[in-house]
Order: sequence, then structure tokens, then C-alpha cells
Amino acid sequence: MAVVSLGNPREKFWGMILALTPEGLSMSGIDLGSMEDLAVMAKQGDPVNPAILFFPMHRIERIELDLPNGDLPSLAQRFTGRTGLQPAAIFRSPLAKSADRAKGLRAAASPRKEPA
Repeated sequence: MAVVSLGNPREKFWGMILALTPEGLSMSGIDLGSMEDLAVMAKQGDPVNPAILFFPMHRIERIELDLPNGDLPSLAQRFTGRTGLQPAAIFRSPLAKSADRAKGLRAAASPRKEPA
């Protein structure tokens, strides 16, 4: 989990980094100002679908890992404390989730080899 600070316009996003390339950053995340709303929705059991975002490198001012700072919990720890859910499970890319399901289906469909 990470917090990304952007310039022009000034914005902050919280989420999971999917890819970091010379062209920019792809992440599954939300605007930092929406974190409380996301926590309420998740706690109520409403479907939560974070956005898949791309930011060109020239807009990125800072990327910080979401880590605790002394006695202050990380955003992920606060989210888990409020909802009982792990944010990594929510922010994981829908494409990655689909790939995991496809792997499971392929594994279930492939014949098992018996030891000789």
C-alpha cells in the first residue's frame, strides 16, 4: 500500500501500486479524501470497487509506503481497525483477481499425475 502525491493539480491517492514504469504509475486506489467513505461502505458490506488509475511520471511528486510512524498507525492499519478487512484484498487489481480465478480453473481442469 502506498500514498501518491501528485502535482498540477495537487492530489493525493491511497492504494496498491500495480506498475511503476518510466512512463508513469498504475495503481488501484482512491482519492485520499474518500478513505472514510470507503471504510463506511466496506464495513456495511457494500461492494467496493477502487479505480484503476494511471498517472504520468511528470505529475508524480512523491510516492510513500503506507507505514506506521511511531505511535501513529498506517492508513491500512486504520482501515483494518474500522472495517476488520485487509485493504490489500480490496485494492488488488480486478485483472489480477481474474487471472487468479483462471489459474484455479486451469488447475482444476488439468489431469493430476499419479506418482509412479
